[in-house]
Amino acid sequence: MKNNLRKGRHSVTVLYTHLVFVTKYRAKLFEQEGLETLEIAFKSVASKMDFKMVEFNGESDHVHLLVEYPPKLSISTLVNHLKGVSSRMYRQQFPSNRKHLWSPSYFASSCGGAPIETLKQYIQNQKSP
Repeated sequence: MKNNLRKGRHSVTVLYTHLVFVTKYRAKLFEQEGLETLEIAFKSVASKMDFKMVEFNGESDHVHLLVEYPPKLSISTLVNHLKGVSSRMYRQQFPSNRKHLWSPSYFASSCGGAPIETLKQYIQNQKSP
């Protein structure tokens, strides 16, 4: 766990989120080459914005990302950049797809660390003065 710590000037964090992006109308657009293009796009965004794409995979109509990010970035900012850049790169690589790539919605879930019940018990068991 210590290796995963992100040390900032005034904080030490371990922030992970699981993101899922779905194609518009759940269209089955992605083949292996398309997923590879998306992965390159996502890694490019991660590099420029100082976050880490820990894991990536997808199916024909959606993708999953596990992202480790700094506290200065909001999830919505990450999603907007990831979707925008990947959409442009995908359309350049596959010009026959002129439609909007992503549904406007997304799924995000915080993850990593101890389970909620364990954290609740830890906080409840603190020695009060």
